[in-house]
Amino acid sequence: MATGRIVTPRVALRSSTSLRALISRPYTSTSSTVPLAYDHHEPPKGGARPQDAPIIFMHGLFGSKKNNRSVSRVLARDLRRHVYTVDLRNHGESPHAPEHTYLAMASDIERFIHDHALRSPTLIGHSMGAKTAMTFALTTPSLISNIVAVDNAPVDAALHSSFPRYLDGMRRIEAANVTKQAEADAILKEYEDDFAIRAFLLGNLYRPSSPHTSPSSGPSPQKFRVPLDIIARSLGHLGDFPFKDPSAVRFEKPALFVRGLRSTYIPDEALPLIGQFFPLFRLIDIDAGHWVISEKPEEFLRAVIEFLKLPE
Repeated sequence: MATGRIVTPRVALRSSTSLRALISRPYTSTSSTVPLAYDHHEPPKGGARPQDAPIIFMHGLFGSKKNNRSVSRVLARDLRRHVYTVDLRNHGESPHAPEHTYLAMASDIERFIHDHALRSPTLIGHSMGAKTAMTFALTTPSLISNIVAVDNAPVDAALHSSFPRYLDGMRRIEAANVTKQAEADAILKEYEDDFAIRAFLLGNLYRPSSPHTSPSSGPSPQKFRVPLDIIARSLGHLGDFPFKDPSAVRFEKPALFVRGLRSTYIPDEALPLIGQFFPLFRLIDIDAGHWVISEKPEEFLRAVIEFLKLPE
């Protein structure tokens, strides 16, 4: 069951977790933007125009635009708004770039909004996508109307130890030059027991086309769309948040934070800081782990649709 509450920002910080977010290393960004690959989910006839108040949906680490297809179709249908699910840089079909930070990803989203002439969009993001949405909201608030941040908070926190482990397994798969998904899964089993997570990670595999491959030579090895070397170099920063001082910048428009109650990504200690950065935020708790959208899609959709139907 999803439960909602509004939390005021005037609560004292209760642990050093949020305090560390204010004093840890700052981000800098010198990257060029990249054009993002996307899928466009249209509402029924008679809905809004593609440019008017669309939704931009952003995935998490190792994800892609295809992760959120089902819920995006429902949002387009029920809200009668256009939904764009994007591949963030270094993911899916979007270009690779050496800098993989939240400021760089937010700049890509700004380019996407300008390239498609979008007006007052809503940003929805899960995990890495949630921090990208928060970063965008604090850097360019005038371009968007609101955000939905799914199971992440504007704090510095170490990434779960599973992510470096996944990278080790994915590197072994590439080194083994596997040609079948089953071969890749057999290797990844040594790094992750959960079949659903393995399937999620292996969804990044593809078979590069080569003009030198002949039918008689057999299938070419599969590779990951995610550039493993770039992601490995970036892991140390992906748990961080680029803004440290909520007295210097805030997003004074509606924000919905969706928390998985069995996840550790939004601890109670982070709620005061969320309120300082996002004073109009609402919190919805869903009985799920970190993969809130895939675990409880109906409850997620109900929370988001209710939020986005509220008067501004």
